[in-house]
Amino acid sequence: MNDPDPWAFLKEHTVARIAQGRTGHSLPTAALLSFQLDHARARDAVYSSLNTVVLLDQLKYIHPQYLHLQSQATDRQTYLQRPDLGRKLDEVSRTLLRERNAPDRSGFDLGLVIADGLSATAINQNALPVVSGLIHEAILQGWTVAPVCMVEQGRVAIGDEIAHGLGARMLVVLIGERPGLSSPDSMGAYLTYSPRPGLTDESRNCVSNIRPDGLPGALAVEKIMYLLSEMKRRQLSGVKLKDDMPIRTSLHTSSPAAIGQTPETPD
Repeated sequence: MNDPDPWAFLKEHTVARIAQGRTGHSLPTAALLSFQLDHARARDAVYSSLNTVVLLDQLKYIHPQYLHLQSQATDRQTYLQRPDLGRKLDEVSRTLLRERNAPDRSGFDLGLVIADGLSATAINQNALPVVSGLIHEAILQGWTVAPVCMVEQGRVAIGDEIAHGLGARMLVVLIGERPGLSSPDSMGAYLTYSPRPGLTDESRNCVSNIRPDGLPGALAVEKIMYLLSEMKRRQLSGVKLKDDMPIRTSLHTSSPAAIGQTPETPD
């Protein structure tokens, strides 16, 4: 017999795996099958690939300058087994980067990097609207925007090498986060002031769980732009920069975003 769960009403407020019910000492069959399906989706997300053809085709309408780059991890298996290679560009990508700094070598205010991370699914589904929103808001601020860079088999730290090579004074890395059982499509944004190779996690701010059931794209753009504006004004990022943005009711979603300095992707 399937005993009703007294906490079932909480499921109206979250997509988390709660109030599953029970049959004796076990989960009901439906709950078990749902768990197995979500587990399979999370595993698939880790091995998913960027839809480069579609992403690049749409990116050209968002920003006239963009680059398609590759880390030193040549395939997915290498990427998962050698995190260090995912933090560095291959030689071809480095050459492309050297050729694309600002014409007068003055650099750019903002660099944007898109990387597959641990869920290319998250990038395929969520990245472009956020990129479009950030570029729109940056232009309104009078900021110059570097060529948008899409990196295959990339980790968070690869953005530092890219932004430094382009001469970008601020950096946003949009990356697929480690999939959860209810969030195989979660994207994170990592923000750095004065990015350069060798920086570690305390130098970055993180806005995570960007997805329809977490922090929607429009609100993510608002949060990221607030942090970028503070970075530019105070000329710092990471643990020295606290998020004092007023909390609005609309920011409270069924699966709240984690906003702080702790990365959600193993890097």
